[in-house]
This record gives sequence, structure tokens and C-alpha cells, in this order.
Amino acid sequence: MIDERIQEKKSGKGFLTGITLNVFMIGLVSFLTDASSEIIYPLMPAFLALASVGHGVAPALLIGILEGFAETASALLKLAGGIWTDRVRRKKPLILAGYGISSVFRPLVGLATAWWQPVVLRVIDRVGKGIRTAPRDALIAESTPKEYCGKAYGFHRSMDHLGAVVGPLLAVALIFFLSGRGTMGQERLLRTVFLLAAVPGALCLAVLIFWIKDVNATPTGKAFHLTWRAFNPNFRLYLTSLLVFTLGNSTDMFLILRAAEVIKGAGGGLAQGRWALAMVPLLWAFFHVFKSASTAPLGALSDRIGRKSLIGLGWGVYALVYLGFALMNRPWQAWPLFAVYALYYGLTEGVEKAFIVDLAPAELRGTALGMYNFVIGIAALPASLLFGYVYVRAGALTAFGYAALLAVFAVALLSLKVRENPGPARA
Repeated sequence: MIDERIQEKKSGKGFLTGITLNVFMIGLVSFLTDASSEIIYPLMPAFLALASVGHGVAPALLIGILEGFAETASALLKLAGGIWTDRVRRKKPLILAGYGISSVFRPLVGLATAWWQPVVLRVIDRVGKGIRTAPRDALIAESTPKEYCGKAYGFHRSMDHLGAVVGPLLAVALIFFLSGRGTMGQERLLRTVFLLAAVPGALCLAVLIFWIKDVNATPTGKAFHLTWRAFNPNFRLYLTSLLVFTLGNSTDMFLILRAAEVIKGAGGGLAQGRWALAMVPLLWAFFHVFKSASTAPLGALSDRIGRKSLIGLGWGVYALVYLGFALMNRPWQAWPLFAVYALYYGLTEGVEKAFIVDLAPAELRGTALGMYNFVIGIAALPASLLFGYVYVRAGALTAFGYAALLAVFAVALLSLKVRENPGPARA
């Protein structure tokens, strides 16, 4: 089946050059599920600040708890999914299970009445992500000619980000539509918007069921042991640099919280009423326009000039942007900061995964992707919990400052210790 796709690409009959129909449909699934998720995500800090939900707990602490535990749970399932991916011929059942769990439980946050309930539902949502991520990424690789691997991952991330543009815009449209139909308080408005996020989630499952095909790769059947010894020192150094960077890479919800605080502190009409809710989703949609535009071309660029330099540049951009958020004191400053922050994602998201594929032997590709996701996710708990604590106790300057410093350390480790193409990653 892979040979047929390669021949299709060479004959000029492909859906897009280097992008097979299967990869396009996987991208469409990610588009729809991210649209559903991003209806909720930029409004979550406002929801957690409600007295009936947060019960007086600082939103920054709740964000650290919610996102830290959610991403760690996702990490454990991503590792398990990566191991299982190498052992099975069919990836679609795992992918369907993961997207199904998220699509069903995510909108239920609109029914939450205590701070721990959004935490539990967010963890379940991320469990679904953990189940689907490694088999989905492996299916993308198996559906793509090797010379277009970076482009395929970049295309997938662009579709994901495009959904993240549509999601906040849908949230804004719903805010104005629902608030214009009569008296509706902020709490009821938020709950209704969250429940309506179930619609794109249902469409996502329909596309996955009817249009995505399995590629029956040969399972290895080899035992996996969670040990660094499964991979060579270069691969381990790459994962170590990722770990250092991720320890300072807390959830983006803190950027939303920071922007909302500055907008509210500035006062004016845009900080009042329904505009107070709508401004942050609009800013979040603007951010994702730049993310979607940058990810695919920069992923394709990595196929030509190499991965490591782009990843290091992306981490450097991250450090500069976090310093910018630390010093931000005017609402207009959030717009250019989010635009530049999108460049960090374009330089790293698809490229980091493609670099893992480069360094891993084919029979351990799913396990390598699982290890990659595990390292990133397992650091998310201390990263988000510590960031939230520092944010509350010492302020934004200290919290964003130490995160930028860790990014600089990670760039140094990557640049000085990791080789671009040393050969197979097995020890």
C-alpha cells in the first residue's frame, strides 16, 4: 500500500504533492477536534475564575494543577500507545478510541460546579490524546514517502492549528449570538458555549470512521523496556535537551491568563461585558493564524536544511517571547508577542517529531515517538505546577523569566551535544 502511494506521488496524481489522501484526512480530523477543543481552551481561565467553579482559589494555581496533571496523564498514555503501535498492524482502532474519549468528555466541562471537576474532565480529554497520538503519528509516517516526512508532519500541524483558528472564532460568534438573544449571565453563557463544542467533535469521529484507512505495517513483536539503553547516546542527548526545555515550557493557558490580566487592567470598553470574554478568543485565533501559516513551510524546510538548527532557533524565539510576556504592560503588546510566539511552534512542532523519525530505526519508530511524547508530557506536571506557584507568589516577571532561562540552557545542550544525522538510534 505504501508503494502504491509513492507511485501515486511520482505520477503527479497525489492529492497534494507529497501529501497522500490518508494524511489529508488525518489532518481534517485534527482540524475538527482542535476546533472543538479551542472553543473551550481560551475561555477556561475565565471559567475557573467564577466563584461557583474556582471557589476562591487563584486561577494561576488552578491552571497549573489542571494542565499539569492533564499533560502528565497524556504522557503516560502516549508512551503506552507508542509501544503498542510497534506491536500491531492496524492503527485506526487506537486512533478512534483516543478521539472518541476526548470528543465525548470534553464538552462536559460546561456542567462542572467545583474546581476539581474541570481537572478530571481535562485529564480524561488528555488521556484520549495520549491514546491516539503515537499511532496517529506512526500512521502519518507510514502513509508518506520518506522524502516528504517533514512536510507531512508540518501539514498535519497546520491543519491542527487551522482548527485552532476556527474554534475561538466559533466561541466569539456563540458569545455574541447567545448574549444577543436575551439576558444571559456570564456563567450560563460560558456553560452553553462549552456544551456546543460537542458538534465539531462529532464531525471529527464521522471523518475518522468513514474516510481514514489503515496501513498494515508489519509489527515487530519485540519486547520493550523503559530504559535509556534502548537507544544510542545521541538520541538520549536529544531527549535530554527536550526535557530541559519542557521543564520551562508550561501550558499556554498562562499566556492567555497574562493577556487577560493586562487587558482587564487597562480598562476601557474592550474589558467590559461580552467584549471581555470575546477579546481573548480573538487574540487566540490571531495567534493560530500565524501558527497554521508557519508550520507546514518550516516543516518542509527542515527536509532540505536539517532539523537541529530550526529546533534550536525555535527554542531561542521561545525564550525571547517569554521575556516579552514578562515585561508586557499594554494590551496591544499581546498581539505582536503572540505572532512571534507562533514562529516558535512553526520551527519546532513538526520538526521535533521528524527529527525523532530520522534518529530512530524503522522497527522502533512508534516506541521512539512514544518516548518523545512521554519525555515532553512527564515534564509538564512540574513545569505547570511550578510556574503557577511562582506566578502567584513572585509575579509574572519571575515566572516567565525562569522559563526563558531554561530554554536558553536547552539550546546550548542541543547545539553542543546533539549530532544531526549520526545513523540509527539503537544502541
